[in-house]
Amino acid sequence: MPKYVVRFGAMRFLGVFTTRGSDRWPRGSRVIARTNRGLEVGEILCEATDAVVQQLPEPTYGQILREMTAEDSNELNHIRSREPSEFQTCQRIVEQLKLQMQLVDIEHLFGGERIVVYYLAEQRVDFRELVKLLAAEFQTRIEMRQIGVRDEAKLLADFGDCGKPVCCNSHLAQMPPVSMKMAKLQKATLDPTKISGRCGRLKCCLRYEFDSYEALQKELPPVGATVVTAHGRARILNQEILAQQLLVETEDNRKLLIDASEIMSVIP
Repeated sequence: MPKYVVRFGAMRFLGVFTTRGSDRWPRGSRVIARTNRGLEVGEILCEATDAVVQQLPEPTYGQILREMTAEDSNELNHIRSREPSEFQTCQRIVEQLKLQMQLVDIEHLFGGERIVVYYLAEQRVDFRELVKLLAAEFQTRIEMRQIGVRDEAKLLADFGDCGKPVCCNSHLAQMPPVSMKMAKLQKATLDPTKISGRCGRLKCCLRYEFDSYEALQKELPPVGATVVTAHGRARILNQEILAQQLLVETEDNRKLLIDASEIMSVIP
């Protein structure tokens, strides 16, 4: 029985899903699947081979029930059209209860098993009364899900500075840790307004090439080292990591940009 990796939900969860019988599904197929949350619409990404599954961080499991039909699409559009009014209702009750939380989004599952409320909060929120009132209002199970600012961007952001859809809203299953060290190593501008994403945090793309930069940097003598070149002894002032070049200052105070291959030896 074939298995597939399926992406589903507003948070783009990834799961390993079985099929009924010997059904085969091409990449990009939209299907109705039974997830651990209920009946949902999902997108087939690829076949779930052992190698692929090993790359998934804590995948969920479920079953593909059928291909999405025109009737299913109409029902999904109907559900999506109700979400803004459901959000307003939730916002009204939050204000009524004077809860210290910021609503971000509402997700109404295709099968109607639950409504997921995504929110931001600096402190712990007692939302028991809120859940009770919402359950009575919508006649379904209410799940409260506290998220961070990166998750908020994953739910609401559209395009990044590069002009493409934000990574967290397209292909990223998990947001990688990003540090200022990564920006410095890649010689990116340190202007926070230029290296921050839609979430206000450092851009995830700073992480993508960091490992390659680190590996290439290890092949170069460090800044400040004294080396022997065809131009004589020199001190390294700077590194051009991707180009594998070095800015050096010779003993006669000349500054030269040379290839790393021109380094004859490094003086301890």
